[in-house]
Amino acid sequence: MTPNFDFHALAPEIILSATIVIVLVADLLFADRERWQTPRIATIGVLASLVPVITLAIDGTNRVMFANAAGSGAYVVDPYALTFKALFLVAAYVTLLVSVDYIGEGDYYQGEFYFLLLTSVLGMIVMASARDLITIFVALETISIPTFVLAGWRKHDPKSNEASIKYYLIGVLSSAVMLYGMSFIFGFSGSTLLTDIAQFASATPDVAPLFIVAIFLTLVGFAFKISAVPFHFWVPDTYEGAPTPVTAFLSVSSKAGGFVALLTVVYVGFFPSVNSWQPVLWVFAALSMIVGNLVALRQTNIVRMLAYSSVAQGGFILVPLAVAQDGRASAASLEAVVTYLLIYAAMNLGAFAVVIAVSRRTRSAEISSYAGLGQFAPVLAILMSIFLFSLAGIPPLAGWYAKFMMFRAVLDAGTPWAIVLGVIAAVNSVIAFFYYTAVVRQMWFKEPAIEGTRSVEIPTALGVAIAICGATVVVIGVYPQLFGRLGELARF
Repeated sequence: MTPNFDFHALAPEIILSATIVIVLVADLLFADRERWQTPRIATIGVLASLVPVITLAIDGTNRVMFANAAGSGAYVVDPYALTFKALFLVAAYVTLLVSVDYIGEGDYYQGEFYFLLLTSVLGMIVMASARDLITIFVALETISIPTFVLAGWRKHDPKSNEASIKYYLIGVLSSAVMLYGMSFIFGFSGSTLLTDIAQFASATPDVAPLFIVAIFLTLVGFAFKISAVPFHFWVPDTYEGAPTPVTAFLSVSSKAGGFVALLTVVYVGFFPSVNSWQPVLWVFAALSMIVGNLVALRQTNIVRMLAYSSVAQGGFILVPLAVAQDGRASAASLEAVVTYLLIYAAMNLGAFAVVIAVSRRTRSAEISSYAGLGQFAPVLAILMSIFLFSLAGIPPLAGWYAKFMMFRAVLDAGTPWAIVLGVIAAVNSVIAFFYYTAVVRQMWFKEPAIEGTRSVEIPTALGVAIAICGATVVVIGVYPQLFGRLGELARF
């Protein structure tokens, strides 16, 4: 490969890397009373990283680095990569907003928190451009390793320690399985470039059984990253035990990072061998929707409910990919997954931001503690209702458009197995409606759990985060062409 560097294309990674170093040094040099500077530096760095993403999008040129003789590169900056880089940076900005008061008011190490958070985000924006198995693996580990530590950030809380250990052990195991599968793929194709792997799969109609096993092992590793059933066991305990801003980050950014890796590997590398990967993803999608929604029905803790909801939403996102076919249906499937991920980020981040705001007053994550929220914090209750109804796919909120794109991909595929999966998704959409509306019913039709409850005081940064997510969900629901256009552009 030719080691050419395009510094404009690498500008987001360079700026974010510089921010990470500055945050680390600032934490070492500032006195305790000045440590509020570290979240401010982190926020400025994330927003600055967005600037070259915008300029690259305006330029519109596909940039390929570390290319082989055929012109295929290991690192590509194209509309697909830029769309997800923007998603990761905006999600990181919102996460910083919901974190600043939560971390500042608690007994936490602040500088290290932002250092680890930004390091994970760096892995995500590298992942968006990765087109090589080695780069993908390194990016995934850069995403995952900091989050192992962040999940256990409440060091004196046994639940937080348990969350971190479970997440770490299952994460290490899944990485080993995935790397084992990748090693076999390299052995068969003779290359780690995804385009070379696709050529091997195209030129070999009768794929060796061991190659199919290698693809399966690789997909199992990704299944952990996106918390697909049956590799979801870490999710409820990790989400409940981790600090809530970390939970929000894991449920959106970390999950999206795993989906970007999965999309890239499948569409660029494995697509010609469709019968090797599609049945596996079909099973993951069906099980994730069924198990996630049925278990969420029985939850009494809102964080655990949102954890299982996240598992189910991952199943919905997998549906278009699990039914992808050649030609127009393939493009529709990719567009549906990208659009769903973008909308899901706004819905879920907003829901967790409200959970953080309410818990500042009630000191509880039980769903029963939301009783009467509409009486003493009507704005929060309205916004939480918006996020939950959007997750359920109720018009005219953004979630309906995500579901519409998913079902359109199923109809475009048109195969019997695609229709069956579409029916499963429809039934599970109805099931999900029940547990989302159970929370809404508590907020609007129950008396307050705490007598004399005062209105909830929302810090400015947290309020801005909730407002951004709420506005995004409403605007996209009313004018879905905005994100639909992004979904169309984000293609390989």
